[in-house]
Amino acid sequence: MTAIRVLVVDDSVVVRRLLVEALTVDPDIEVAGTAPDGQVALTKIPLVRPDLITLDVEMPVMSGLETLREIRKLYPKLPVIMFSTLTERGATTTLDALTLGASDYVTKPSNTGGVEQTRARIQADLIPKVKALCRAPHEENLASAPAVVSAPPIAARRGPSKTTGAMQRIDLVAIGCSTGGPNALAALLPSLSGGFPVPIVIVQHMPPLFTRLLAERLDRQCSVRIREGKEGEPLQTGGAWIAPGDFHMQVVREAQAARLAMNQEPPQNSCRPSVDVLFESVAKEYGPNVLGVVLTGMGSDGVRGAQCIRTAGGQVIVQNEATSVVWGMPGQVAAAGQADGIFPLQEMAAEIEKRANWNRFSSANKSAKTAAQPAPAAARILPRT
Repeated sequence: MTAIRVLVVDDSVVVRRLLVEALTVDPDIEVAGTAPDGQVALTKIPLVRPDLITLDVEMPVMSGLETLREIRKLYPKLPVIMFSTLTERGATTTLDALTLGASDYVTKPSNTGGVEQTRARIQADLIPKVKALCRAPHEENLASAPAVVSAPPIAARRGPSKTTGAMQRIDLVAIGCSTGGPNALAALLPSLSGGFPVPIVIVQHMPPLFTRLLAERLDRQCSVRIREGKEGEPLQTGGAWIAPGDFHMQVVREAQAARLAMNQEPPQNSCRPSVDVLFESVAKEYGPNVLGVVLTGMGSDGVRGAQCIRTAGGQVIVQNEATSVVWGMPGQVAAAGQADGIFPLQEMAAEIEKRANWNRFSSANKSAKTAAQPAPAAARILPRT
């Protein structure tokens, strides 16, 4: 296998050295070059021909956002991972970068701990993303796919699965995503109607602060109200809640009311929040009346939760490979045979609306037909005279 060639762009000599040392530990990765600012980086790209670029957000001469705009003009498909600070300004700029076409991001470790700890943190966060974004199609999905029953052919999975029986009424939509998720959510959620009939709960793998800013940004774009989830908050129709960074989010029902519950139990699939934690809770509380949606993302978070939803009689649909930044999470759900449908991102909103409204439209039509029919003959018998 040819090593993945990375161009490291950062104005700090110390950070550049840390990144180079962290990346070159892995034999599958080669640092093809470094650059102290965006202007130098743009001159080096055609010379070193990188497979991926790590790009600092804040740099002199040419900022990360300015550099990213130029990279996307010249190299629209070249993967770019932003390297940002865990601050409100850094988070805002990172979300801007994702909107401009950055593939993913990694937050800079805090100054606490020694150099070895910082390097280890960078390795743990950055190397899997580099490999996921540079692998050939299917490779990221199959490399760590769980040992489960193989899925039927894709064409057979576009409609409701035979294992789920008749399509049930949907009372809740649960969405899980990771790498590429912010842009996928920005494409999907604004397409849902303001009168969307059920609550939506979302796990997007992101650190604290990022999730609040993402919710605020999406809320400005959507008819559905979007907010970051809070402990005890009641769920209502026409609203969507994003799990806060570093907290697992669950749904609990008491009598006829549903509310959010947060905890900081150990990460699952190296993630907190975890899609599995959310999906397992909604399967338990809503049974067959759940629609699970798995969008673009790296890793396998969501596979076990999707299985729980379908075992309870609910439905699960996933984003297809062609429109995913990384077909890890949705691909593994499909490979596990836990997808009732595989759809391109641009068709997801319509499919979710159709499934969420299916039983409601059917019930409304039945009621209308019943009301329009003449009364049964027995009811029209006149009293004896």
